[in-house]
Amino acid sequence: MKLHCSKILLFFFPLNILVTTYHAHNKNKPSITPHHTPIYTSRVLSEKDIESSIYDKDADIKSVKEIFDRKTSQRFEEYDERMKDKRQKRKEQRNKNIEQIIEKDKMDKSLTEKIEKGCLRCGCALGGVAASVGLFGGLGIYGSKTAALAAATDAGIKAGLKVGLDKVTEIVTQSVYFANPKIPPINVLETLTTGISGDNVTLHDIIKCISSNINGELYNRYEPFFQTVKTMAQQTLLVFNKGYNEQASAAVASAVEEGKAGVLTQAGNATSTLTTAITSTVVTIVVIVLILVIIYLILRYRRKKKMNKKAQYTKLLNE
Repeated sequence: MKLHCSKILLFFFPLNILVTTYHAHNKNKPSITPHHTPIYTSRVLSEKDIESSIYDKDADIKSVKEIFDRKTSQRFEEYDERMKDKRQKRKEQRNKNIEQIIEKDKMDKSLTEKIEKGCLRCGCALGGVAASVGLFGGLGIYGSKTAALAAATDAGIKAGLKVGLDKVTEIVTQSVYFANPKIPPINVLETLTTGISGDNVTLHDIIKCISSNINGELYNRYEPFFQTVKTMAQQTLLVFNKGYNEQASAAVASAVEEGKAGVLTQAGNATSTLTTAITSTVVTIVVIVLILVIIYLILRYRRKKKMNKKAQYTKLLNE
């Protein structure tokens, strides 16, 4: 047993020497051998100067590099110049467009304001015209009615006098005591009735007016006639109507009313036509005024809307 241990110890020393020698001369050391295949191959020329190149000392390469750098710089400078020109042109065009927009906006605003003011002024003027037409038209209608009433009164007086003088001649002729009395003509009697006025024209009023206007010459020429007229004029209306023909008095009153009615009818037609014309004019003017006011309100609303949009855009740009 001792022998075997000694042999083993003797074998250990040569084995140790062999292993040490193997590890010293072996290139495939497990500590430095890579376990994978590299993907790329390093092309570094020198571990000391990794930025150096074999072309740095070549004159042709240096010339090519200088020419390339110079042309590249020149191209960039030309590009910068072109971009500056384009930017300047675009800036000028933008400023020009902005000026055109501002001018157009000013013109639109001025035109809109002029239209608004024109509509407002026309509306006010036409409103005043409508009020004036209504006022003066009403005054005109009132005046025409007054004139028509006066004309009707005159027409009634004339118609009543015409019938009344005929009846006076008839009644006085029947009342004279002797036959075939001398009767004055109607035109002479008309001159004696100039004092009659008012719309209450009766046969008794006509006789009283003739009696008060008789002068000496006419009285002497037609004495029996005028004497009878004076006698009738001194009677009261009740006695006169009872003593003489009541139908004659009724005929005079009827003639007066018919004369008035004719003139009033004509005046009423004229007044109605005038009223219709004035009403139509006022209605037309009022409609035009309403249209102008509506146009004014629409334009004002649109202008305010544009101003609000511009204010919003300005606020956004400022932000």
